[in-house]
Amino acid sequence: MAIFEGLSQRLNHIFSKMTQRGKLTELEINQAMREIRVALLEADVNFAVAKKFIADVSEKAKGEEVMKSLTPGQQVIKIVRDELVNLMGSTQAKLDLTGTPPSIIMMCGLQGAGKTTLCGKLASYLKSQGKKVLLVACDIYRNAAIDQLKIVGKSVNVEVFERGTQDPIKTALQAVDYAKKSNLDVVILDTAGRLHIDEQMMDELKRMKSAVNPNEILFTIDAMIGQDSVTVAKEFDEKLDITGIVVTKLDGDTRGGVALSVKAVTGKPIKFCGVGEKMGDLEPFHPDRMASRILGMGDVLTLIEKAQTAVDEQEMQRLQKTFRENSFTLQDYLQQIENLNKMGDINALMDMIPGLRGKMGNVSIDEHEIAKNKAMIQSMTPEERFNPDIIKAGQKKRIAAGSGTTIQEVNTLLKQFNQSKELMRQYGAGKGKKKKFPF
Repeated sequence: MAIFEGLSQRLNHIFSKMTQRGKLTELEINQAMREIRVALLEADVNFAVAKKFIADVSEKAKGEEVMKSLTPGQQVIKIVRDELVNLMGSTQAKLDLTGTPPSIIMMCGLQGAGKTTLCGKLASYLKSQGKKVLLVACDIYRNAAIDQLKIVGKSVNVEVFERGTQDPIKTALQAVDYAKKSNLDVVILDTAGRLHIDEQMMDELKRMKSAVNPNEILFTIDAMIGQDSVTVAKEFDEKLDITGIVVTKLDGDTRGGVALSVKAVTGKPIKFCGVGEKMGDLEPFHPDRMASRILGMGDVLTLIEKAQTAVDEQEMQRLQKTFRENSFTLQDYLQQIENLNKMGDINALMDMIPGLRGKMGNVSIDEHEIAKNKAMIQSMTPEERFNPDIIKAGQKKRIAAGSGTTIQEVNTLLKQFNQSKELMRQYGAGKGKKKKFPF
């Protein structure tokens, strides 16, 4: 599911009507603003936030520069994009990891928001930045919370510090001392959540803050819950003075109004967003890039960053060479599948390519089909992968049996591969000139 899918579709429909007109009257702008306001409210954007947003856009959209422009529709789209960026924080808010190591990040939020999993994702992200990380189990109230953090820590190969059900503040202090002695860079405290805010919970968090003096206090907010999450975030901020927000499950919510509201309501920036279930599905939050994605303009910079993380430069050059020389094999195709898996959800990646979603509409790529393709290739011999032309009826039957698929599916894979290879050959030829591939 695409991030902000519902809102994106509504806004693109509104904008398509505007760009078809050579001139825009004040009446037409008013009508478009009413439609945008409804779209924002249906996306679960806070009422007061939506009202101010529309007022700000309307004021600029009715300016002389827009009304007399030859492309007023495009001008209005630019204004909406700029205001979306302002609404979500203008610039990227980075983690504050300054000072003498270890830097301390205190994660807080209500139970069920995905906080413990998020601790693992954040640890994985910081590891990719070259940091040595320690996860600390400070939730002694929820059943199996400590065991869950251990599983999460193991999945990202990060040590978990726990002292059972002793006082969480004592555990946090011991963990920080351990991190200092072990020359670790970052300590992430997985604090206890509740089904709702209570004084005992807030008192414990206040005492922990006072004891360890964290660099960051990040509040975990569930995009699926909606405006109730924003209200809770505001209450946490009033009592703890949080430093930032992490929005989880943004990929699973077609509305996503939380991300558009929380900065305006709390005054605190979104620092990360969870965009999938895998441990690598955590992205630094860039307001400008997110605004572009909402408006269907793609997000090439994030796509490039994901590609650079998943594929090293030497592998990238090797793949480009196979395209140019028409030597692309099923083994290379298998490697591409592995690279895509490292980059995250493929449908989310599609949304980052400008204009692609608009051409494909609501079509989504079935990851089960990709997994089938992978299984079929893995059921081939090395010789078959490098030279698919030798695959005849007998080999197809064996490949289908080995991968749990059918002969028809094997035929489909081979046909798609040959079509892709032909396109690459034509692209690489380029009327006798070699072309660089766009990745």
